[in-house]
Amino acid sequence: MRRRRRRPHAEESVSHERWLISYSDFVTLLFAFFVVLFATTYRDNQSIRKLSRAIHNGFQTMGAFSQDGPPTYSEFDQSPQRLETDEISTHRPTAGSIADMQALRKQLEAALGKELKNHEVSLQFTPEGFTISLKELGFFASGQATLLPGAGDKLTRIAKILSRPGLEIRVEGHSDNQPIHNEQFRSNWELSAARAMNVLLLLVDDAGFDPRNISAAGYGEFRPVADNATIEGRRMNRRVDLVVVQMRTSSPVTDAMRAIARPTQN
Repeated sequence: MRRRRRRPHAEESVSHERWLISYSDFVTLLFAFFVVLFATTYRDNQSIRKLSRAIHNGFQTMGAFSQDGPPTYSEFDQSPQRLETDEISTHRPTAGSIADMQALRKQLEAALGKELKNHEVSLQFTPEGFTISLKELGFFASGQATLLPGAGDKLTRIAKILSRPGLEIRVEGHSDNQPIHNEQFRSNWELSAARAMNVLLLLVDDAGFDPRNISAAGYGEFRPVADNATIEGRRMNRRVDLVVVQMRTSSPVTDAMRAIARPTQN
């Protein structure tokens, strides 16, 4: 009897689109990655808007700017989110805090009248804080970190005003971009740091400044305030700055710092 041949089973169909599963997973992960990037960038822009508005509003209230004022930060005003404006407006400096800052400046101007006239010292508001800038001309010999005779008296007068409760000071050393090579210093980093440290030690040891409220930093030539291509610019860059980085009483600078430090509300 003849056996029937078994028909071969129909070949199973093979899917050629299985790659779509992996591709869709990849696209999903990529989408999530860009969502996270967007959220992070948006949060940073919120903080920048807060800082810019706080500094502008504080200094405008103090009369540091004219009616025309500095740049209006229009790039931040175009945001559809207006919540930041309302938040910062509630943290503007009070009349008392503005009066305190103005009083501090007037006291320094009275104590340093001669030095201000001779351009040995300058007073200004910066994004870092209220700054007393000590020029090399009246405090240091070129390429040296030792204070000149008479510099101690000037610093003592400054210390008496800045020693009041609530102030914290950062002493910053700066230089021009001209290379320095001598037996004491191998670079402008070392020179600027040594100058800042000598000023700090005099303020603490001789003028009685509270060591808990002061710190020192050396920035070399990397934070200029003028063009190093000119003699005048290099002269302005050779300086030691006393920066009021914190006032426990409200001030335009601390209001700006608090604004950027506050977490953004959803």
